[in-house]
Amino acid sequence: MIPYEAYKVLHLLSVMLLFLCFGGLALYVAGGGTRAANPHRKLIAALHGTAAFLVLLGGFGLLARLGVIQGGFPLWVWLKLAVWLMLGLAVLLPYRRPALARPLFLLYPVLGGIAAWAAVYKPE
Repeated sequence: MIPYEAYKVLHLLSVMLLFLCFGGLALYVAGGGTRAANPHRKLIAALHGTAAFLVLLGGFGLLARLGVIQGGFPLWVWLKLAVWLMLGLAVLLPYRRPALARPLFLLYPVLGGIAAWAAVYKPE
């Protein structure tokens, strides 16, 4: 069995990697970069996908260790899943709407803050 602390480290490390991908991509596009000209596009996509998967894996491991999964998901888990889904799709936005790259650079941490708030305060 994997201990609670290991799931927590996996979850937090994956979140950091996910935001690293967002920040790099948003700054690249804000500086005038395009999808076709990005030499690191595949690396960013692979790291983003891996990080998003590991965030989910670590999060569900934490939920299992807390015993939350057996009784159905409370509101705070649904809120975190909604944020995870938004962050999973958010990697597409800077390329499709380059004018949003700078605002997204600031919005990504807000979404992370909402997820952190939900995990800490656990609203029902």
